[in-house]
Amino acid sequence: YGKVIEIDHGNGFKTKYAHLNAIYVKKGDATLTRIIGLASEKKIPISYTLAEKLDEMSETGHHQGVIAKAAAKEYVSVDEILSVAREKGEDPFIVICDRIADPHNLGAIIRTAETAGIHGVIIPKRRSASLNVTVAKSASGALEYMNVCKVTNIPNTIDELKNNGFWVYAADMDGQNWFEPDFKGATAIVIGSEGNGVSRLVKDKCDGVISMPMCGKINSLNASVAAGVCELSYNRLPFSPEFGSRQRFHMIITDAEIEGTPLLET
Repeated sequence: YGKVIEIDHGNGFKTKYAHLNAIYVKKGDATLTRIIGLASEKKIPISYTLAEKLDEMSETGHHQGVIAKAAAKEYVSVDEILSVAREKGEDPFIVICDRIADPHNLGAIIRTAETAGIHGVIIPKRRSASLNVTVAKSASGALEYMNVCKVTNIPNTIDELKNNGFWVYAADMDGQNWFEPDFKGATAIVIGSEGNGVSRLVKDKCDGVISMPMCGKINSLNASVAAGVCELSYNRLPFSPEFGSRQRFHMIITDAEIEGTPLLET
């Protein structure tokens, strides 16, 4: 545990694995007690499974009763994300992914976030895609440059952000129109899960609920598409010549849970 492994994907793109997302151990194998103890000490999720399942998961078949899933990049802390914004002289803008389970969606969100200059992405430790190889490939190299924080409890993290001066908004149905609030200063938006949207406990912690107007018969968007529109709305704002930073207005949307009136021109 803790060893950094570098894999060369070709075309100059390399991925470093420096954090374990989970370990899978063979049921009833007493020789794995020390590994299980170390994983528990590091608070790494442990899944007990049959030898046949491990055989399916293993690329070589020589798993010795344990398989670890490693992150494609080392996670950072919330403080490190805030430091990135301070170094740029910008108010921090953070995307919080509430139970985004599809690694392709998470990778796409990270890719767009990096191109838009978002300062960081927060994901939960459980019931979420982690930074695996699929996420790294879907992010098309952007993961190397995007700070991702993995937290145990999203509601507690929202409280932490609010204590640091953040306004936090959940993107969901039946909220106020996205152009009504004044989104100045430190802002975080919550993107809900593909099937259920923003969870009730998380939504209750937010300062408000924002909806984006929809004009068609379908009132939903894919999570990564919705997040992408939100993230790129940050990128289209002008830079301040004096500070070299964006004077920002945020629009908040989410995974297909938005309805309302025709879009306004800005």
